[in-house]
Amino acid sequence: MLITRSSSQIAKVEGKETKKEELLCTSEERTKFCQARGDIRVHGKSSTVYIVSSTTTMSEKNMSWNLKPYARRDDVDAMIRVREWSVKAVNVSQKAPQCTQYHNIPAVLFSTGGYAGNHFHEFTDIVIPLFLTARQFNGEVQLIITDKRPWWISKHKPLLKKLSNYETMDIDGDDEVHCFPRVTVGLKRYQKELSIEPQKYSYSMKDFRDLLRSSYALKRVEAIKTRDGLRGKPRLMILSRKRSRFFTNTDEIAKMAESLGFDVIIKEAGWSMWGFANVVNSCDVLLGVHGAGLTNILFLPENAVFVQVVPYGGVTLDWLATNDFGNPSKDMNIKYLEYKISLEESTLIQQYPLDHMFIKDPPLIEKIGWEEFKSVYLDKQNVKLDVDRFRPTLQKALELLHQ
Repeated sequence: MLITRSSSQIAKVEGKETKKEELLCTSEERTKFCQARGDIRVHGKSSTVYIVSSTTTMSEKNMSWNLKPYARRDDVDAMIRVREWSVKAVNVSQKAPQCTQYHNIPAVLFSTGGYAGNHFHEFTDIVIPLFLTARQFNGEVQLIITDKRPWWISKHKPLLKKLSNYETMDIDGDDEVHCFPRVTVGLKRYQKELSIEPQKYSYSMKDFRDLLRSSYALKRVEAIKTRDGLRGKPRLMILSRKRSRFFTNTDEIAKMAESLGFDVIIKEAGWSMWGFANVVNSCDVLLGVHGAGLTNILFLPENAVFVQVVPYGGVTLDWLATNDFGNPSKDMNIKYLEYKISLEESTLIQQYPLDHMFIKDPPLIEKIGWEEFKSVYLDKQNVKLDVDRFRPTLQKALELLHQ
């Protein structure tokens, strides 16, 4: 049986269904993936997955699909960094390559190209979709990587070991023909960032965060509850950076937070996922500027408070803040607070006159293009918080911890 599925229609190719062979290709807004069962042969050197059929049903029209196994198909800049694969249905009598290695477990083939190297995109485009696709096999699955980046494997190894009982396979350039009973090319993903739709999939963000805790040995499940008479201060992490979107008065912010009763730590995300994940997990409140390490909210305990500082940038930045981190945090059972800075708190006023378009009326992305918008409002902007104006936001965080 061959079924191709898109978000708008389902088309079924005529032919008899067999228990041996099946191919289901799905196209959605953010991803495209094919699921195949039967005699499946993977040849890395030619970037081809063959579904070999003993009947003519699947192969009579020489059916072939091309896809890039990275879950951000609507982003041209990301996809040019992803290797394209072919999924071909062929008859056993045709010249399909012979198996040289046999595997008796399913496989999932995906790319670590695209925006790998960006912490946010690694999770929203690769890690969470990989969880959605591979978790059902309970470790009995072979992870096959195209566009392999060795550092990416090292960075996410604790999680990869929870998803698969086997070492990852580097398929690019491999002239062996690996044969599997079942292969998924590409990854499932929910269209929203850092999110899973429980009604669509059999998993939720709670399930994913439980796996993260297990993978990185995170000790805290629940944030502190600041009840009267209980000892201990709530711990606040201020995310620090040396490049764009950093606080220029971090020490002043920390001093004000301490005066409210917080135990404050100032940290910059390092390359060690294990170490930084555990530090974040030890905190009750996380404070940071939009896009400056905020993906680490994934490691916060349940009912922690996340405070996102939204830089100056009009409705576009407001939308990005809400959709990239605000809404996703709620699905993680994290309490969300948002603080939108005033123009006076932005370093942009030191770069442009007050009557400049970028200051007077921040344009939409559609008007100036993403690259220029990013350059002005994300890459060149830092934040000097008005601690008196910001104080009520941290007081609200304390109230939320008390609930």
